Amino acid sequence: MKKVLMLGGSLYQTYAIKEAKRLGYHVITCDYLPTNPGHQFADEYYNVSTTDKEAVLALAEKLQIDGIVAYASDPAAPTAAYVAEKLGLPTSPYKSVEILSNKDLFRNFLQKHNFNCPKAMGFITYEDALAHIDEFQMPVMVKPVDASGSRGITKMTDKSQLKACVEEALSYSRGKRFLVEEFIVKKGHQISGDAFSVDGKLVFHCLGNEFYDPNCDKDFAPLGECWPFQMNHRYIEDLEQQLQRLMTLLDMKSNAYNVEAIVGEYDKVYLLELGARSGGSLIPQVTEKATGINMVTWVIKAAMGELSIVECEQEIAARGGVGCEVPISGYWSNYMVHSDVTGEFKSIHFNEEFKKKHLIDWVTDLKVGDKIHRFRGAEDCIGEFILKYDNMNEMFQVIKDIEKYISIQIL
Repeated sequence: MKKVLMLGGSLYQTYAIKEAKRLGYHVITCDYLPTNPGHQFADEYYNVSTTDKEAVLALAEKLQIDGIVAYASDPAAPTAAYVAEKLGLPTSPYKSVEILSNKDLFRNFLQKHNFNCPKAMGFITYEDALAHIDEFQMPVMVKPVDASGSRGITKMTDKSQLKACVEEALSYSRGKRFLVEEFIVKKGHQISGDAFSVDGKLVFHCLGNEFYDPNCDKDFAPLGECWPFQMNHRYIEDLEQQLQRLMTLLDMKSNAYNVEAIVGEYDKVYLLELGARSGGSLIPQVTEKATGINMVTWVIKAAMGELSIVECEQEIAARGGVGCEVPISGYWSNYMVHSDVTGEFKSIHFNEEFKKKHLIDWVTDLKVGDKIHRFRGAEDCIGEFILKYDNMNEMFQVIKDIEKYISIQIL
């Protein structure tokens, strides 16, 4: 039986672990949290940090694995590529995954190859940033280069805020580096979703509309995505071309991607993020319900060297797809469940009609007494919904007024 090493066993990685078991592989998990729920579904677990490349390599060599997966994990994606490359297993180049996993390297690569790219500069110290801050027009975004889920990101409107913004970014950066980036006023929705390449060819994507809560401390921190895409399709066509050119330049192979893009002034489409991993927030699961395409299966089979372009294209065609897209069946969203206040969790209650009509899945490991924080970003998510709607108007109405349908009680 072939062995697959899954990096991480968190709540949101459990789906992939179960899928690997369903596909008939011997599943091994590792991370530094033995209590993570995913490990109970694996055949073996090892207490090894997913960001310790040499330790994971030693484990992989010892276990003689056949493939390695970093599902929905930015920090673990370079580790998976590094180990696979060292062992001659299927992977995209480690150097390329490193570029996609670090915002400063990614921005430099985009600028070098003449992609639409916001003005951006990477720094190590506050003093370095201060010396260059007058080269930017306010507002700007200050970001850790290697964090996801809006962690450590602030929108700076005056350079007097720079020191606090840098400290916030560095507190979330594993590599202790940060980025100062031009703020782009977006047109319509931010574009968000997942994509997949096989042997370097973009074969599939399912891109939707990101939405936000204007009452949150960070009004740029997304609460979820919804489908189908509601802006002009020419933006998707533009983005497809950019994605394929980028994948070719980076010599990417068979890989899942989390995509973030924005339409700015003069209808320019800016590729903000291309994470070399599946999206979190249940994006692959929503995509499967909306299109019938199970990208989690593709991720695992690609890591095991058992996925072909022909297989993917046949599956897309069977679902009525054309090119890289499959028609969306219905109206869907994910949603980061969160609290507007800080405290200890007591209970959550649902409107019965909402629960019956819209709530397809509800994923959480929250327990009574757990500390929760007023929402600032993904780190304050206390669970995820998958929601379904009858039409577009209903979808946006429920998202806008969702506090009418759920009530979170705090101790």
